[in-house]
Amino acid sequence: LKAPQIDLQTTHALAGGVYARTIFIPAGSVLTGAAHKKDHLNLMQGDITVWTETGMQRLKGQHVLPTKAGAKRAGLAHADTWWTTICATELNDVDAIEAELVEAPERLQTKTHAIGCAPLMKLEH
Repeated sequence: LKAPQIDLQTTHALAGGVYARTIFIPAGSVLTGAAHKKDHLNLMQGDITVWTETGMQRLKGQHVLPTKAGAKRAGLAHADTWWTTICATELNDVDAIEAELVEAPERLQTKTHAIGCAPLMKLEH
């Protein structure tokens, strides 16, 4: 956190009790994620070496990674990469959802100074 920070261009979407949080990871970026409180899915598109349940893996192209509660990831993007975390929730407020889903939500990039996010997109019936 003491290193220079980049804007990961976080976007949010919510539909039918499912929350999706997408970040854009520019090539050459090193990053760490937050520890999650719940099982969830990750969808990625790009080229990144990332910590998985089986150790460090280089993932190229498109992948779906099931993730258990307590998992925390770290990675290095070799090319521009999009990473989407998908979680079930009954909530509809981003701050409340982040608090429900991750440990130390106040440390998320969307909560740090000078870096924001796109507004929540809700899909209505």
